[in-house]
Amino acid sequence: MIAKKAVVIDHLTKTFDDATALADLNVEIKAGELFGLLGPNGAGKTTTINILCGLQEPTSGSVRICGFDVGNGTRKVKELIGVCPQEPALYSYLTGRENVELFGSLYSVPKDRMRKNIDALIEKIGLTEDANRRVSKYSGGMQRRINLAVALVHDPDIVFLDEPTAAMDPQSRHAVWDVIRDLNRQGKTIILTTHYMEEAEQLCDRVGIIDHGELVALDSPAQLKAQYCEETLEDVFIQLTGKRIREEPK
Repeated sequence: MIAKKAVVIDHLTKTFDDATALADLNVEIKAGELFGLLGPNGAGKTTTINILCGLQEPTSGSVRICGFDVGNGTRKVKELIGVCPQEPALYSYLTGRENVELFGSLYSVPKDRMRKNIDALIEKIGLTEDANRRVSKYSGGMQRRINLAVALVHDPDIVFLDEPTAAMDPQSRHAVWDVIRDLNRQGKTIILTTHYMEEAEQLCDRVGIIDHGELVALDSPAQLKAQYCEETLEDVFIQLTGKRIREEPK
């Protein structure tokens, strides 16, 4: 059974030669929670996701996924998580269906179960008619949708979605929202990064806002709007972030 705390980020710091990407980040995400990680470009969102997935090592601090230390239990962690990266990671010469099948086989999903999973996923993301077309013929939005199916083919407990609806048309975006809501109803823990504040406000139980690698706010969208006396989450976001940009001389 999945731990009550799906993700525990403890004093997480990541520095590079010329910059600090994350500075003493502390966040706990409950099992079954739909959590939004928000911040301007360069705030540290993707770095956080990469560390949570074991793709980067932190400079200091630790991350636990369902009780497993990411640094020491990477193999077990990878069985528990699904990752939809910011840029689609697909083979353009394969069809959409073949891409999902390939990644399913890498996760050792049994063939009979994988077939059912893939059919259901492709239907959910609205690509049934295009599933047997090569990905090179897909639009950017279609590639992002099949990328989401790749992340979900092994039925992970925790799903990382790094700007999954970027550059999508409204219809595609809402189709992905429906998939995300359905996953959450199934009890999946979802960590979502997005620049669309409406998306975070519509979907997320709680959001953490980071700026220059530091956590500046953490609560539900409704509580944050009340706390900062703003009508929308976007207004809260603007109030709390991007101060350096606004103060730059023109």
